[in-house]
Amino acid sequence: MKASKLLSQLERMGIDTIAGVPDSTLKQFCDGVQTYQGKMSHYVTANEGAAVGVAIGSYLATGRPACVYMQNSGIGNAVNPLASLANGDVYGIPVLFIVGWRGEPGVKDEPQHVFQGKVTCQLFETLAVAYHVVDQNTTEEEMGAVLQKAGEALAQGEQFAIIVKKGTFEKEAPFLWSNGNPMVREEVLGRILRTLPRDVVIVSTTGKISRELYERSDAIFGGHDNIFMTVGGMGHASMIALGIAEKRPDKKIVCIDGDGAALMHMGALPFIAARAPKNFYHIVINNMAHESVGAMPTGCQQASFARIAAAAGYRRADQLETPEAVDRIGGLVREEEGPVLLEIPVSLGARSDLGRPKESARENKESFMAFLKG
Repeated sequence: MKASKLLSQLERMGIDTIAGVPDSTLKQFCDGVQTYQGKMSHYVTANEGAAVGVAIGSYLATGRPACVYMQNSGIGNAVNPLASLANGDVYGIPVLFIVGWRGEPGVKDEPQHVFQGKVTCQLFETLAVAYHVVDQNTTEEEMGAVLQKAGEALAQGEQFAIIVKKGTFEKEAPFLWSNGNPMVREEVLGRILRTLPRDVVIVSTTGKISRELYERSDAIFGGHDNIFMTVGGMGHASMIALGIAEKRPDKKIVCIDGDGAALMHMGALPFIAARAPKNFYHIVINNMAHESVGAMPTGCQQASFARIAAAAGYRRADQLETPEAVDRIGGLVREEEGPVLLEIPVSLGARSDLGRPKESARENKESFMAFLKG
């Protein structure tokens, strides 16, 4: 199935708006959305609930249903506007969902996707959203029947979900771009690890940041017990770090965040500033993209996290644009009180042989808690 062909079929159904958060299972679809030559308006939103909001607003303005795409882990973000606004018992607003199925039962996947994968279909059943699962064996005729069924639901003011298994979409020309930033993320993370005091507690965000920190820490120090890797729950690393900082004022807590994750739950910034933890240091690695799921640009490329944090009330907020500036982070953590936010612009790209944690999530949690106790 080619994404461009599906998108043209959606246009023929009257859908002229598509919004969402990219997903690795949907990478070929997302590439197709970025390069599509049709007339659809496309929005990469900060989170999946926001995409549903765009879909609702678009429908109210035009009377045409919109399409929302996401990884199944994003269903949680979409539940509130879906259940409390779009549902037929409320406003009855049609939305078509295209959902990448990570953690499909019987298919090996990362631990953060296992439970979400088990309950994906059940969640749509609970939300009274009709759905159909498609895969690489779905024929054009079968897909046409799915879209007809979806169109009938949308015409009734209902929602419909197309759940997409891995490998469903054919590869198309990838969407390639550069942000122009010279520093390489993995090298920056290695510099951060070397400059920080060894007793610092690190909470890292989901995606390649945690994977690169894991490998760099093992290579430099022979271990990673002081790092809590937030492998799921995108956007929540900073609040996890805050929870630790509040309970352990004797420890320096460093949250290493990503731009896509920080955007997803931006309300964390003013909340952290209001709590004003003196032992909290927030580093945002900014490559202007959702790189772990295909490098689609975020919808907020002009955002300055340093300026936003300063406006929110962080004690200090800076952008670090050189390796030498990164090397001074350790001294800042030792000498200055938080909350501090440091934004570091980096280029796109990662090693092709980048690994994943060898231990289970539970084992990493236990070693991290033992480090905190020690």
